[in-house]
Amino acid sequence: MAGSNMNNNWERIQSGVRNTERLIRQKDYNSAMIKTRQTLEFMVRTLSGQTGSMNDSDLKEMIDSLYQGRQITKTSCDRYHKIRMIGNKAVHEGDTSASNANLAFQLLSQELDVFSNEYMNRRRSSPRTASRSSSSRSPSSRSSASRSPRNGRRRYQKRRRSRLTPYDLLKLLIPVVCILLIFFVVRLIKPKPEETESSSIPVSSEIPIETTEPIETIEPEPETDTDAEAPSVVYRTTDVLNVRSAPSAESDRLGKLNAGVTVEYIRTENEEWAVILYDGQEAYVASQYLTTQ
Repeated sequence: MAGSNMNNNWERIQSGVRNTERLIRQKDYNSAMIKTRQTLEFMVRTLSGQTGSMNDSDLKEMIDSLYQGRQITKTSCDRYHKIRMIGNKAVHEGDTSASNANLAFQLLSQELDVFSNEYMNRRRSSPRTASRSSSSRSPSSRSSASRSPRNGRRRYQKRRRSRLTPYDLLKLLIPVVCILLIFFVVRLIKPKPEETESSSIPVSSEIPIETTEPIETIEPEPETDTDAEAPSVVYRTTDVLNVRSAPSAESDRLGKLNAGVTVEYIRTENEEWAVILYDGQEAYVASQYLTTQ
């Protein structure tokens, strides 16, 4: 009788899913969302073993109780609430959104697979296992059940014996500690390789006498005044030349030199400019207009 009720419930759930799909094809999205919620309500009543219609608060509490009782997973609980809210929006607000209808149908189809694979198989297998367990009991099993306390004690004692006690661990650790101590003592007593090598080298009593050769002393050469011997270079202008305050044609002009004028050359600034002494201060002229004699 219970199996026939389960089959009837399963057929009603499948019929609700098919009707939802038909309404979506007919673009009656509001009716499709309402049918989705009705099918969900029937699934929840089937899982909880209740009959009759439910309002929204009862349906919400029943979904949460199914999750708390571990009859549905967290994912299924979230999907149930999503389908419930979409159906309530269609009932109370007249929602006709195609996206909401398709989403509700998709969630219901996923939960239909979960319901058929897990919950239906669980309900079908439970009566069989119960009947098998009841039929398998016999007078001999009852008599053995009376002996079960003794057998349980023996198993418990064997189980306690099989576990390692701190004393057993100590017995295992003592040989390991002894081996480590012997190893360190041998390392301390055994001389290091460097000491053996140094002790094996023969020490000769003869001390080699080093012969030193006389060191030749080199007298320093007298310094020569290179500045005095080096001939002085005279710089003259080859053309009318502007004197600048910086090595740039855009800098301020300090003065002007005629062609053939001797200048007091100081140094070369770069490839284009030279530094001269002009009116007691350093100034810059174009080096291409200077010549040496």
